[in-house]
Amino acid sequence: MSVFPKIAFQYEVEEYLTKVFRNNELITALGTQEAESKYQSLLSHLSHPPAFTTVRVNTHLASVKHVKKLLFEEIQKQFKGLRVPVLEHPKLQDILLIPVIGPRRDLKKHASEVIVGAQCGYAVLRGAHVYVPGIVSTSRFVKAGDLVSVYSDIEGKCKRGAKEFNGVKVFLGNGISELSRSEIFSSSGPLKGLGIRMIEPVYLSPSFDNVLPSHLFLQNLPSVVVSHILNPQPGEKILDMCAAPGGKTTHLATLMHDQGEVIAMDKIANKIKKIKQNAELLQLNCIKAFCYDGTKALSVEKREDKQEGPPFLPESFDRILLDAPCSGMGQRPNMVYSSTIREVTSYQPLQRKLFTVAVKLLKPGGVLVYSTCTITLSENEEQVAWALKTFPCLQLHPQEPHIGGEGMKGAGLSLDQLKLLQRFDPSAVTLQGMDINSLQNSREDDLISLANKDCIGFFIAKFIKSNGK
Repeated sequence: MSVFPKIAFQYEVEEYLTKVFRNNELITALGTQEAESKYQSLLSHLSHPPAFTTVRVNTHLASVKHVKKLLFEEIQKQFKGLRVPVLEHPKLQDILLIPVIGPRRDLKKHASEVIVGAQCGYAVLRGAHVYVPGIVSTSRFVKAGDLVSVYSDIEGKCKRGAKEFNGVKVFLGNGISELSRSEIFSSSGPLKGLGIRMIEPVYLSPSFDNVLPSHLFLQNLPSVVVSHILNPQPGEKILDMCAAPGGKTTHLATLMHDQGEVIAMDKIANKIKKIKQNAELLQLNCIKAFCYDGTKALSVEKREDKQEGPPFLPESFDRILLDAPCSGMGQRPNMVYSSTIREVTSYQPLQRKLFTVAVKLLKPGGVLVYSTCTITLSENEEQVAWALKTFPCLQLHPQEPHIGGEGMKGAGLSLDQLKLLQRFDPSAVTLQGMDINSLQNSREDDLISLANKDCIGFFIAKFIKSNGK
């Protein structure tokens, strides 16, 4: 049921991934044919958006029931009366799920075309309108108010300002241009604001531009699971080591009822600014954000008593979340993955540096949750095998809630160890479309089950530190 091409990789990265998904342990367990079929299915899923939009409710300010009612009214307004349900998740009681309608194959294409960059295109597939900075080119005579067809330049080959483009482009749907071509490519500098209002997207998802901004946070389902697994308690001291843009940071603070301390770190100043803005918007006061490199967050000297920020003394934190920088191959939709093999393989050593610091900063009896949004073994199960060998004080721990599948074979972990891990694998379900009729005939349990599986690729491991060694 694929409407887009499978995700494309650079040749060396494709070779590398093929070996990962045809490793001996996996082939022995599944057989060559099934392993290959799962891998090809994964590549198809990655180029399509997940089947649901997930929003986390800021339960610090409002109840889930109240926000659900407001959101349902907003979606009806946006979808012109189309009754798309808003579902509560039985195991993640602070999220709401909105089914994505699509792909819609019967849309008429217009003569006037607008080409957008790949990242802008992916945002459109998840419900966004097109903002001016995302527009790469338009047909010659586009005026404000014109009906236009929007395409994504997935390979990044369209020249800015071009009047036509005959390269590889993927149809995203139709919209109304808010500006003329001359305004979009104004010589007085790049404009901001809305460029194309999408009225017939291939995948219909609600737009969240200025929709209940202090009550909702757009987050992928596995990213919400992570904070529940860390399970922070009121009054504790928590470290979010690589925190930007702050979705998990604000979730941790909310789960603690804004009581205690959540230290958020990231080494990019603009990202720290974003975390602070999100904390302010959601009215959370227990978050302290610092621009700092997590690999240097361990203090080897005595600190000043009044020093709040990093570096920190050993055994300073009750719980630590290491949502590590990673190759990001689980993100959806993504039709062309442009990183080189050198970039892909650079993450494992960085993750190990951060992990080593995290273990030292964690109190005995404390919880460390490690997560990535990628699909490789080297950044996921291999890191768990390495951690258990390197740090005898760490023990793998069961995860609650356990919604994803178990870990992937290939890193030498036992079956019992793999069951303690959580890997969200989009290929666990058949790629399927959803129209309003099939949606209305579906049982809620089946929709929740689909939402649990048809999400981004993600990995979670939970460790407990047994003593101070």
